[in-house]
Amino acid sequence: RCADAWRILIWVSNPITSSVHFWALAQQARRRGAKLVAIDPYRTATAERCDVHRALRPGTDGARALGLVQQLVAQGLVDRPWVDAHTLGFPELAARAAAWTPERVAATCGIAADAVVALARDYGPIAPAAIRLNYGMQRVRGGANAVRLVAGLPALVGAWKHPAGGVLLSASGHYNLDVAAWQRTDLLAGRRPRTINMSTIGDALLRADPPVEALVVWNSNPGAGAPHGDEVRRGFAREDLFTVVLEHFMTDTADLADIVLPATPQLEHLDVHASYGHTYVLANQPAIAPLGQALPNTEIFRRLAARFGFDDDPAFRDDDAALMDAAIDAADPRLQGLRPSQLPLDRALPMTAADGGPALMCASVRPATPSGRIRLHDEALEASYGYGLPRHAPVPVPAGAPLMLISPSSARRTNATFGSDPASQGAQRLEIHPDDAAARGIAEGDRVRVATRLGAVVLLANITPAVPDGDGY
Repeated sequence: RCADAWRILIWVSNPITSSVHFWALAQQARRRGAKLVAIDPYRTATAERCDVHRALRPGTDGARALGLVQQLVAQGLVDRPWVDAHTLGFPELAARAAAWTPERVAATCGIAADAVVALARDYGPIAPAAIRLNYGMQRVRGGANAVRLVAGLPALVGAWKHPAGGVLLSASGHYNLDVAAWQRTDLLAGRRPRTINMSTIGDALLRADPPVEALVVWNSNPGAGAPHGDEVRRGFAREDLFTVVLEHFMTDTADLADIVLPATPQLEHLDVHASYGHTYVLANQPAIAPLGQALPNTEIFRRLAARFGFDDDPAFRDDDAALMDAAIDAADPRLQGLRPSQLPLDRALPMTAADGGPALMCASVRPATPSGRIRLHDEALEASYGYGLPRHAPVPVPAGAPLMLISPSSARRTNATFGSDPASQGAQRLEIHPDDAAARGIAEGDRVRVATRLGAVVLLANITPAVPDGDGY
């Protein structure tokens, strides 16, 4: 259905490398007359191939969205009947956005004022209109507010009325996943084990009370990906910590383990795949038998359960097919009578809405709110945090830090996955705008030290206009 969209805003997303199925549909839409607009501080491969690229200063997406709201109101492009029937808080949002004139947005975001006016004129009256978000916008101070503002835009123009209209960040909530069948918290028998946030694992390993004494790591590489890497490595290096890592390669985390157990990669085990970028479900049949001593993670845990004597419940002996069937509710009519473990190799079942409802990627709008309406102003957030209305939250810039550092995703890796591929290794580069390089006497290929308050790294300079200059920071 995305191929029916006539305006597609790709906002801080690089689907050429991170969502290739979406990009294929976007290209179909483009061949049928759709216009693709990229909003991204970095000139990604996707931005290069869009009809328009607007390079905002990093962290100013919220201001850009408020400016778009202001112009939708000023140009009379708000679909008031739809807004009045399906949203709450529009007057408050419009009042907040009123101060974000094109001139103010231009000064904040580093773009031309007429571009602010033009995007509203381009987005507001066109139907269907779609926005593709991704996770990069959230990874900065004020990112949650920016996502809320951008996600509210389709409601203002009634984009949800049209097939392929609306916004997509993640479709993961579209599947009837039976989390309780996976987690079996009933086996805890009332005990309440503590939960440690993975993003603070370094602090937990060093300071938790009582201390963490044993750790099993699978499907993760915190030694490379968790924040405060020096602290994470010191935590893993504790002599009194017993660490087991299930892995395919010797990763940064595996290097710190006491025991590494070889795990099968995706090509060697049975699995079921849902997604957060589309709405299909499919079975992953093993292409080959496991190599060497590698075992699926599930089999490793089954064997551990047997060794520990956990045999009171048959859940500890469930094979992978049973786990697959427990994962997704087999009663869901969209499975067409098939259990996930029975899905044929040549079929991917579309988990479209039962009523065929519209929206980008065939998802329907059913706000899970008490009123059933989209909350542009959220009273619960107002009561808990004092910002029921989303706002632009400027990124604080410490003294002596004149440039903003962003880290776009690699085309060769997914986070730390595929980091063992030789093509992902070797000298890492810092992309820097020609004006910023000239002001610092940096030439192409120079070794440069990049430092923040959290640490420093030495990289090779790559001078390119693909990144914005540091003007304004």
